[in-house]
Amino acid sequence: MAAQEQLTIEAAQQIIQEAQEAFAQHDVARILRGFAPDIVIRYADFPEMRGLEQAKTWLEARFKRQKNYRLHKTLRTVMGDTIGGWFEGQWEDAVTKKQMQSRGCEFLAMQDGKIVRWDCTSNAWEVGGGPTTPIV
Repeated sequence: MAAQEQLTIEAAQQIIQEAQEAFAQHDVARILRGFAPDIVIRYADFPEMRGLEQAKTWLEARFKRQKNYRLHKTLRTVMGDTIGGWFEGQWEDAVTKKQMQSRGCEFLAMQDGKIVRWDCTSNAWEVGGGPTTPIV
């Protein structure tokens, strides 16, 4: 998709569905196929990542910790070449054996059918546990 093209709701929903399935299967190669070679990832409190190698290293490390990962993504908005969405995930932490969950919002900037920038904020916590954000 050229930069001047506009994403349709249907195309955005397809991108979200593909990502949901690839992440649920821990399919790093499939996820990376959806990224541009110069992908920029700003995910929660992780340092900014650039390029497929950094993305691959991070995804592999992440999936080593997330056993039985379940993910649900919801498309919330499409504007020009940008998709906005919401997600919820659950998994067992492979190290601590605790049941975990997360929630977050993300924006995907698209170019030529690939994600060129992934901006995401999320929080993760133990199922049944209290809030982890230190504001109270």
